[in-house]
Amino acid sequence: MTTEQQLDAWIDAHFDEEVRFLQELVRVPTDTPPGNNAPHAERTAELLAAMGLNAEKHAVPASEVQAAGLQTITNLILRRPYGPGKTIALNAHGDVVPPGEGWTHDPYGGEIVDGKMYGRATAVSKCDIASFTFAIRALESVSASLNARLAGGVELHVTYDEEYGGEVGPDWLLKKGLTKPDLMIAAGFSYQVVVAHNGCLQLEVTVHGDMAHAAIPDSGTDALQGATHILNALYALNTDYLKISSSVEGITHPYLNVGQISGGTNTNVIPGKVVLKVDRRMIPEEDPAEVEASLRRTIEQAADSFKPPRGGRAIGVDVKRILLARALKPLPGNKPLVDAIQKHGQAVFGEAIPAVGTPLYTDVRIYGEHGIPGVIYGAGPRTVRESNAKRADEHLVLEDLRRATQVIARTLFELLQPT
Repeated sequence: MTTEQQLDAWIDAHFDEEVRFLQELVRVPTDTPPGNNAPHAERTAELLAAMGLNAEKHAVPASEVQAAGLQTITNLILRRPYGPGKTIALNAHGDVVPPGEGWTHDPYGGEIVDGKMYGRATAVSKCDIASFTFAIRALESVSASLNARLAGGVELHVTYDEEYGGEVGPDWLLKKGLTKPDLMIAAGFSYQVVVAHNGCLQLEVTVHGDMAHAAIPDSGTDALQGATHILNALYALNTDYLKISSSVEGITHPYLNVGQISGGTNTNVIPGKVVLKVDRRMIPEEDPAEVEASLRRTIEQAADSFKPPRGGRAIGVDVKRILLARALKPLPGNKPLVDAIQKHGQAVFGEAIPAVGTPLYTDVRIYGEHGIPGVIYGAGPRTVRESNAKRADEHLVLEDLRRATQVIARTLFELLQPT
């Protein structure tokens, strides 16, 4: 039996345990917002310790967490040093978007039906806390049974603010000098290895009008009508964005979305203030500073051109950046990761594993900004839509979990061989 077959067999023999571990992770909510995520870190550390894996707990100071718009965060680092050589980090995030409506399964139940586990974060990305953990266990068990020496080490990073940009997750750990791996793999899906991804700029646009009684509208300026004028100008940009294309396979063109609108005080009151939250996805070739400057110009010009229908004073606009997630661009040192994952992925899944880009943005870009080559690979479907990630009835095909764990274990074993 080859080493790869022994790794696969160990994972097969412990797969029921891996599934139960993932169920326990899903059953502790980590809705972000509000972002009260320290309890999940405590539970994860407890479950890891029961397997003989003692993780460091790094609690982020409350002031920094609250400044990021969250409540509590404790990031985990599990260090497994084996000897001189390169350290490979495996990063998965425990925070998730709230479940929302429309579920037919308990979003925190980890219910298994027809070979699929249902629940928020089964596909993104508590599944990879499980796949990475059991890949490490398989690596260590099989290496010990073979008396095979490993070089370097592995770190498992479990962080809790990917949904809010990663500044008090991986970025905090790296800036504090708590970790400095040589290579890294971030949570992803099973049928492709991702080497590049879009960036994301989010702006909060506050439109100020003049609140008035609805019975005498001429006495005020409707901030909602002004906001609608600005919205039309913003959405018109998407037509222009169709003319801009990325050279990265898997990434198409920039696009803009307004994901949240709030304002007004009552139905019988002319709205005096409306807030828009804008999400602008940037392809790797774009300059974030230029994108932000262009958006601000569009907003300002639309505000200046708005004419209140019944006279009244002009609207005012404040624009505040709430997130800048830079695109992931491939670093030259990621080739060993790409080659190993593609080779073992093809062997386990029986099909070629392409190296592509994705329109999503993830924490891996933060490692890249710190000069650490990384890729995205883990347990999941071919597309986000297939798993209902961030939608009702999110789920994971358990066979994808099993095989992705085998691919990661094989990849680690290959990359950690003494030279």
